[in-house]
Amino acid sequence: MILNWIISSVAIMITAYLLPGVSINFLSALFASIAIGLLNALIKPILILLTLPINILTLGLFTFVINGIIIILASKIIPGFKVKSFGMAIVFSIVLTIINIILGMLLN
Repeated sequence: MILNWIISSVAIMITAYLLPGVSINFLSALFASIAIGLLNALIKPILILLTLPINILTLGLFTFVINGIIIILASKIIPGFKVKSFGMAIVFSIVLTIINIILGMLLN
């Protein structure tokens, strides 16, 4: 569990380094990984349920918007984690997912 937390934090740092509209330091990345995990566990299911008709009409692509909302919420909660715009939050969530997958495969 601690290893997954560190991997997520490193993935957040790598993603922030790659994207020009995101800034974060390592301590904030540790807390951001916790915040994103909690928001994904608590808020995301509610948002998906409330937006189910839109999600069905867009064949699931609206989930990217929900992920962007989660990233924006985390950036508002965690000091030191700044996302420039909503569009950048969506791109951040996509790149973060890809980096998490790559790091997970490398470590397994």
